[in-house]
Parts: sequence; C-alpha cells; structure tokens
Amino acid sequence: MTVPDEPTDSTARTESNPSADQFTVTPYAVEGEVDYEKLLEQFGADRLTDGQVARFPDHPLLRRRTFYAGRDVDRYLEAAESGAPHAIVTGRGPSGPMHLGHVLPLYLAKRFQEETGATVSIPVSDDEKFLAKEQSFAAIGEHTRENLRDVLAVGFDPEKTRIVVDTADADVIYPIAVRLAKHLTPATVEAVYGEQDTVGLQFYPAVQATHLLLPQLVDGRQPTLVPIAVDQDPHVRVCRDIAAKEALPVDKPGALLGRFLPSLEGPGKMSSSGDAPSIELTADPDTVAETIRTHAYTGGRATLEDHRERGGDPTVDVPFQYLRFFFEPDDAVLERIATEYRAGDLLSGELKEIAIDRITEFLDAHQRRRAELGSLETELEPYRLTDGERRLALERAGVSSLET
Repeated sequence: MTVPDEPTDSTARTESNPSADQFTVTPYAVEGEVDYEKLLEQFGADRLTDGQVARFPDHPLLRRRTFYAGRDVDRYLEAAESGAPHAIVTGRGPSGPMHLGHVLPLYLAKRFQEETGATVSIPVSDDEKFLAKEQSFAAIGEHTRENLRDVLAVGFDPEKTRIVVDTADADVIYPIAVRLAKHLTPATVEAVYGEQDTVGLQFYPAVQATHLLLPQLVDGRQPTLVPIAVDQDPHVRVCRDIAAKEALPVDKPGALLGRFLPSLEGPGKMSSSGDAPSIELTADPDTVAETIRTHAYTGGRATLEDHRERGGDPTVDVPFQYLRFFFEPDDAVLERIATEYRAGDLLSGELKEIAIDRITEFLDAHQRRRAELGSLETELEPYRLTDGERRLALERAGVSSLET
C-alpha cells in the first residue's frame, strides 16, 4: 500500500545548517528538528514492520506511519488476536486546553477498544504539571476538569475504561509509587531525563511507572501497549526497567511511538511548543478557519504563476500533513490531493480550505458529544476505579498495609 507523502526527516537539513542535526527530546522539552530515525537508535526501539501494521486495527495514524516504532508490539498483537486480555495506557498532562495533537492518541485507543476489546487506562498527571509548569494548583485543577470533559467526549466504553487523576486517586497511586521508587536512583533519573529542577520531578518517574503498571495490578498480568509521542518514551523505558527488577505480577509494558503533529509554523517546528499557534478542541469554525488561513505554513510557491508551473510540496505543507495524519481517512482521496498539489492544479489556499473543512467536521462531532455531557462528577463516576479494584491493585503491589 502506498503511504501518501510521508514527511521526510531531512527537510531543511543542509550543509549551511549544521545545527539542524542538534535536537532535544524529553518529556519536558522538545527543541530542534527531530530526527525520528536517530531517536530509534537512542531509545532502542524498533521500527514497525508492514506485517505488524497490518495486524493492528486499521487506522490512518498507523497505516501512514505517524506511529512508526515500538517495543514488545508482537506480544500485544498476539493477545489482541487471540482474545486474551490486553490493555492500552494513554494519558493527559493538564497544563492547558487540549488541542488537536493531544487527542489523536485517545482516538487511536478508542479504535483499539472498539475493534479488539482492549481495556483502556487514562492517567491524568495533574501533580506532574503542577511541578513542571509555572501554574497554581487552582489553574491546574481547572485545566484538569476541562481536559476530562474532552477525554470523556471521545466516547470510551466505561465498562472497559478507567480514568485516574493523580491527586484524586492518591490513595492508590502514591503507595505503589513509593514501592517502585525504591528502584530509582538520582543517577538513573538524571541519565534518562536530564537534571530536574525539583525533587518532585525526580520522584515523578515512579508515579508514571505506576500509571503504566496499574492495568495489570487491577486486572492481572497481560500485554500492555502505551501509544505516545516519542518525547514521552523515557517514562516507558524507566517503567520497563523497574518492572524487570520488582517482584510484581506484571509484565514490562510495550510502547507504540508516534511522530509529533507538525506545528502550524512549519517544518522542524513541533506542536508541543507552548508558544506555537494551535487549534484547541473547543475552537469554533471561524477560529479554525482564521488560524489555518493566517498561520498554517504551506508548501506552495511565492506566486500563482510559479505555483501553476512548478507545483507545491505536500511533504512540508502543514494543511496537507494535518489531512495525512488523521483528518482525511481515505488514502485515495489523500493521494489525489497530493498529486493535484504537486502538479500545481490545486492552490495552497484551496488546500487550506480542504483542511479547514475536515478539521471543522471532526471538531463539530467532538464538541457535540462534549456538550451533551452532564456534570463532570456524574459522567466520570463510571470510569473511576471501584473500591474493589483499588484494594486489588494495592494487594498485588504488596502495599495494602499502607492503605488508609
């Protein structure tokens, strides 16, 4: 199968720009133009094969290699194919409103749940964001409430989904994290994450490891897959190391690693940047249109005549890449758009309008579901850990004596 116009990692990397090879990817900072192949070498992950992609539920995020690498993928796929228990973990750090890039892994997790019956665990790390961001508890709390409404609007099955909020579920999260923290040294944390500003952030990898192991502590040992952007991979690596050392009834979690949704600013810019323009999930159609028309980097030519003659470059065109990542599900339609753009038959402004229409359609459906939600407390209740699940998780972690 042809994958239309995959962005090249070498775009804008030239001899006159030697610094383009310098980049930083951590859970707390993404800087420079990311070389995704080099990250595989650094992180020790494996590129997904065509055979593995074909075994997953069909989805453009996988089919077009936005999620392009992983660990222990085969074990997860074997469980999904046989009907054995298997779990997905994908979370949210509530430091602000959710935008398009934040929600894509959630919709991928929903597809897995619908197609294979995967249980889905969604940790919300409000404590980490308080430690990592210059924001008050009150501000983080408001972001958490609004983010949770967006998570619920995705439409997960409450019978197969659990949502945990670190500060609200500290009775479970904290005792397990304390046990896991015994296997973390300051040297290990610094080697993986770099130097941290506070002891809170030094401790947080133990909390994140708890998130990733919690489905197995609740439901028993089973393959677990964590679909995340590559900047979050250190959490998985540390958890896998802890799981190998701890005498717990769990397996090491696997990972599904994804590229960043490009920033509207263009090649080499990542949408994780807090200063870059973005499209929030609550944006109305006029805001979407204005944002795309004003800020979206294009691969078109400087003049209409030049564009008609030489055509545009969809590999660097942000509206096209948004369509490619998620918002145009039909490969044939996407390839037709790319062909017409390269030939100069489709103008940059026309391509922007196609992206505006697709994104607006997606947001309209998401916002309708969001608006239909009742009070957050009522809507969230079916997704919370039950008292029995809390006790079982603590017992399996061997920390039930710490329960209050």
